[in-house]
Amino acid sequence: MAKDYIGYEALAERALRSVVRDALRRAEAQGLIGSHHFYITFKTHDAGVDIPEFLKERYPDEMTIVIQRQYWGLKVEDDFFEVTLTFQKLPANLHIPFEALTAFADPGVQFGLQFRNATALQKAPGMDLKAVPATPPEASAEAAPESKSPVPEPKSVVAMDPQVVSLDKFRKK
Repeated sequence: MAKDYIGYEALAERALRSVVRDALRRAEAQGLIGSHHFYITFKTHDAGVDIPEFLKERYPDEMTIVIQRQYWGLKVEDDFFEVTLTFQKLPANLHIPFEALTAFADPGVQFGLQFRNATALQKAPGMDLKAVPATPPEASAEAAPESKSPVPEPKSVVAMDPQVVSLDKFRKK
């Protein structure tokens, strides 16, 4: 197979992470409407993740949070989001970079995404998310491990494996 000099996998990862960012921005602006709610899974020890020590101890690798009815201070920036949730009746401020995400789901509408961890991609040769430009140069001057979270994993998660789909089966005959 030919070498991918454009970095399509990293481009697709960044685009899908922007879906999560935009969904969170809508929730930040107008709250969660209807049956929407979010399951967000992330690596607890990735660079930039800031969560209380008791959560890092309880979830040493990966954690799933639920943003549904009781959340406060949702703030969404380009590279991260912050939210306050309660754990065992204790409020906890969470700062989570989008690169730390491994899964996102909105079970209310049966939507889900699964990501390769950005830290793992950066360690793989040719898979650096930060090295891929947001725009083409001429235009400008692995499945996540099982979570130890008490929240069940979403059932509908989009796989990141490339697939070729024939359009013939969708055409009217």
